[in-house]
Amino acid sequence: MTSHDELIGMFREKAEAVSAVVVSVASVLEAVQYTVDLCDKQPACRLLLSGCEAPLSDRAKALCEAEERTKVIAGLGLDDDTFSQLADLAESRDMSAIRSGLRDHVGGLEISLTYADYGIAETGTLVIDSRSEELRLATMLAETHVALLPVSRIRATAYDMEPELNALIGGSPSFTAFITGASRTADIERVLALGVHGPLELHILLLEDR
Repeated sequence: MTSHDELIGMFREKAEAVSAVVVSVASVLEAVQYTVDLCDKQPACRLLLSGCEAPLSDRAKALCEAEERTKVIAGLGLDDDTFSQLADLAESRDMSAIRSGLRDHVGGLEISLTYADYGIAETGTLVIDSRSEELRLATMLAETHVALLPVSRIRATAYDMEPELNALIGGSPSFTAFITGASRTADIERVLALGVHGPLELHILLLEDR
């Protein structure tokens, strides 16, 4: 029988093999600090705009003229105290934190911080109950997705989490996401490209909760 420490090691190995960054954290506050530090190091998203030479509404014109913007971190699934800590720390670095209205940030969302419901060690996969549209947007629109995974929720294989999967998909409506590594595709001329259909980077924070 595989020990839990071996499961964690397997999960880390498989996730890193598909370009995920895997880091152990001792607390949720450490995860918040990691996320803000990561956002602080990265450049702000830049919108690739076209049509700015055409007659525009005032709102569209302001968008075309914008050169600098505040970095945005989306925190989804966090309790009120944790989100407040995220918002305060982000503000101290001249960033903003949001937990709703992600459709208004389609072209400029640096990082999302979410929980993962489960991890599958065999493939380094995150399993997330994504029936919330805001959560789906957070895990797809951000340049970088930071996922907080309690180590007690790592299972060896998808077969080993059959009861949990049945519970996730048993409700209506259901939307269960399986995320393995950062977004990638080789559809165009068989050239591997990252970040086409989702985040360019995936950081998995293993939360020690045993």
